Amino acid sequence: MLCPKCGTENQEDSNFCRRCGSRLGKTFTEEFNVAAKDLVSKIEDLIREGNVTRIIVKNEQGRVLLELPATVFVVGAILAPWMAALGAIAALATNCKVVVERRPD
Repeated sequence: MLCPKCGTENQEDSNFCRRCGSRLGKTFTEEFNVAAKDLVSKIEDLIREGNVTRIIVKNEQGRVLLELPATVFVVGAILAPWMAALGAIAALATNCKVVVERRPD
């Protein structure tokens, strides 16, 4: 089984990548195009859903601007600086692509 984050080959029964520690197993991704003014509220909505393992924010050219791992969602105090960074990204970009990695329910 290949790690979706770093590409390292792992044993089929592994739950986490032996190199980067990312969760392995069945996940799926969704992509949303979001106007910059709606970026922060969209991310907040996704976090409230609860089955999100990673959120990646990309600019119009596909360059990764911010990646939020699942551990950030668990501890709310850590989330505040990330939301400030999202606000700064929203001020610089016009449209963003939000890639969401989810666990099946």
